Amino acid sequence: MSFFKKTKNFDKLPEHIAIIMDGNGRWAKKRSLPRTAGHIAGSKTFKEIARYANKIGLHYLTVYAFSTENWKRPKDEVESIMNILRDYLRDTKNFKDENIKLRFIGDTDVLAEDIKQMIAEAEDDSKNATGLQLFIALNYGGRDEIVNAVKKIVDSGISSSDITEDTINDNLYTKGIPNPDLIIRPSGEYRLSNYLIWQSAYAEYWFSDILWPDFKPKDLDLAIEDFNKRNRRYGGI
Repeated sequence: MSFFKKTKNFDKLPEHIAIIMDGNGRWAKKRSLPRTAGHIAGSKTFKEIARYANKIGLHYLTVYAFSTENWKRPKDEVESIMNILRDYLRDTKNFKDENIKLRFIGDTDVLAEDIKQMIAEAEDDSKNATGLQLFIALNYGGRDEIVNAVKKIVDSGISSSDITEDTINDNLYTKGIPNPDLIIRPSGEYRLSNYLIWQSAYAEYWFSDILWPDFKPKDLDLAIEDFNKRNRRYGGI
């Protein structure tokens, strides 16, 4: 039975799901393949999950594609990831009919000029889409985001007594996006890894040993089913 049919039995579908796409390298190593092969496989999984999320009516999906710390990886691996990103951005023009709105969050200023141009084009091409809003966290770090927000607030000249949570929210990369209800991390790790630190204050977490390239729509089903069993009290009783 597909998830699309089962949603009628759910009390609620999360409004916003965030995913840490982890395990590409280990997936490749298990198969005696280069790490690049793992990233290519992970990219295919990302596309499948994004389309599936759109199909079931999810409003927001944010995926962790490349962190501020990932620059520490070997140069050839970083270049491979960037080339996979280029391929994805070129391919977005073929999926306009899917009605997915694409946006990027993170410090994209340091990326190659051709990538920045393709990002701008992809965002512009999809700006009128009314389906899933897909956010790709690229050169993103939660601490870096907060530091950047603080700098913007200081530069605005606002008095410290006037700073509220809304002030900070309005200066994050995720301005205007509801906080994630559910954060999914496959691969067997149990940490946030500097992802959406501010926004995840009341998120539910779902961890799995599945390596990201092996993550399937049925696994997203399981995560949402588990989410529906949670009692979200937000500090209340």
